[in-house]
Amino acid sequence: MMGLPVRVLYAPVLGVMLGVLLAGCGGDETGVADLVVLNGRLVTMASPAEAEAVAAVGGRLVFVGSTEDARSWIGPGTEVLDLGGRLGVPGFIEGHGHFWGIGEARLQLALEGAETWDEIVGQVAEAVAEAEPGAWILGRGWHQSKWSEPPVPSVQGLPTHHGLSAVSPENPVLLGHASGHMAFANARAMELAGIDVTTPDPEGGEIVRDPDGQPTGALRETAENLVAGLRAESLEWSHARRVVGLAGEECLAKGITSFQDAGSSFGLIDVYRQMADEGDLPLRLWVMVRESNEAMAESLGSYRMIDHGDGFLTVRGIKRSIDGALGSHGAWLLDPYEDMPKSTGLNTVSLDVMEETARLAREHDFQFCVHAIGDRANRETLDLFERTLAGDRTKRWRVEHAQHLHPEDIPRFAELGVIASMQAVHCTSDGPWVPDRLGEHRSAEGAYVWRALIDSGAVVTNGTDAPVEDVDPIASFHASVSRRMGNGEVFFGDQRMSREEALRSYTIDAAYSAFEEESKGSLEVGKLADLTVLSRDIMTVPEDEIPGTQVVYTILGGRVAYRQQQASSPGG
Repeated sequence: MMGLPVRVLYAPVLGVMLGVLLAGCGGDETGVADLVVLNGRLVTMASPAEAEAVAAVGGRLVFVGSTEDARSWIGPGTEVLDLGGRLGVPGFIEGHGHFWGIGEARLQLALEGAETWDEIVGQVAEAVAEAEPGAWILGRGWHQSKWSEPPVPSVQGLPTHHGLSAVSPENPVLLGHASGHMAFANARAMELAGIDVTTPDPEGGEIVRDPDGQPTGALRETAENLVAGLRAESLEWSHARRVVGLAGEECLAKGITSFQDAGSSFGLIDVYRQMADEGDLPLRLWVMVRESNEAMAESLGSYRMIDHGDGFLTVRGIKRSIDGALGSHGAWLLDPYEDMPKSTGLNTVSLDVMEETARLAREHDFQFCVHAIGDRANRETLDLFERTLAGDRTKRWRVEHAQHLHPEDIPRFAELGVIASMQAVHCTSDGPWVPDRLGEHRSAEGAYVWRALIDSGAVVTNGTDAPVEDVDPIASFHASVSRRMGNGEVFFGDQRMSREEALRSYTIDAAYSAFEEESKGSLEVGKLADLTVLSRDIMTVPEDEIPGTQVVYTILGGRVAYRQQQASSPGG
């Protein structure tokens, strides 16, 4: 039986009252549900652990139980879904992603499949041939550690801009690294940004240079903002609606009903708020603010929103990045990189700034959500949380990623009541090259150690960091339980999750990490009628069959928001 901690064994008071009223009157005045789902194997993440059917009225669950009893809720206007034995779970909650970035990525060059730098240069050349002179060429997804051969020439394993600049002399080009923590610019883009041999490295960043001191085009961490800052986020209304629509379409097709957005500006939150007011947000957003301390001190209070727009928009987190990414050598480490022994990575936001952000979070009752990947970054973050929270374990502050930890810091998450907001698919995607960065010993004792965190009592959530990875929860679920990399090898298998733990990390624990466990994350009367139906039973099928699982239905607020065009049989 799937057990739950005491904190989630109850429905909210409102939900209990609703359930009592509905049980007494048979539903709404007519006793007819808007949606009835029958003949499923529904894993509720509550007690009882399984059901066959649910019914929804007004966007909330009014019945969870047997198919026979559910039929009494069916009326002339009820939509009825017969699952034919398929698995249904609470709607997946993406625990850390970049919603706007998912939509924007679909409007740029997709570089994640490129096997060589020359292939990327070729993609840019094709884009230039179709672009107006002076138009920006944008792309995202390259990763030097995943190329089949090293670039020539290269500096620190990264290409130089010359080949790229030759095919794009009049068009500025900016190509984002898969991690989002490095970018590559051509000569025209660097010229527009004023980057030359005399340009100093910005705080928390690095302009990679050749032996003569000339910029190579690679811009690590905050240095990429020197070029990216030339292109402000386009919030023109038609473009914004298109980006949000594309992101929503992608998420709903992957079974996601709620999305925890890891950092948006006030301007972008204004877009989300207007769309929520108009009923046009495609799924539920929980948003972290990403602004300067000065801007937040002035405006943060007016942006705190809980269940705005009929439960589609909540803003109650603050995002900061204390370091960079492992792939870009920007993660902040206690000891130097194995493959770059003169570097321990980068502290991208000063500790003084972090202290002030923590103060603002406490003052305005926001969760503080800190991107920390390296073991030094995680230690500094936990130290900051410990100082600021002063023993208060109720705030549910979060470490985003928590990818590499010193063993001494693993138990501190549970001790401090800090959420480990992790992305399992990063482990299997990055695993082949992680020992190159950290060495075997550090990789074994501290890299992606969700098993150790769970065993210590910490709450571990899941996600994809999309568009860094595909937003697909099935891929991250499989990574959680298998830790099997693309090359077929297992990355330190002793850190696997059980399937129940993996599902929790995408449902009830993800809801808990956002103070939303009373409205979502499990199938209980009174909670939101958010449900994902899958083509295979990921809780029981052989492990190697999990990745082939497809989403059959995504149900959001008691309506079918996505349906597979041709629903496969329960076993296929």
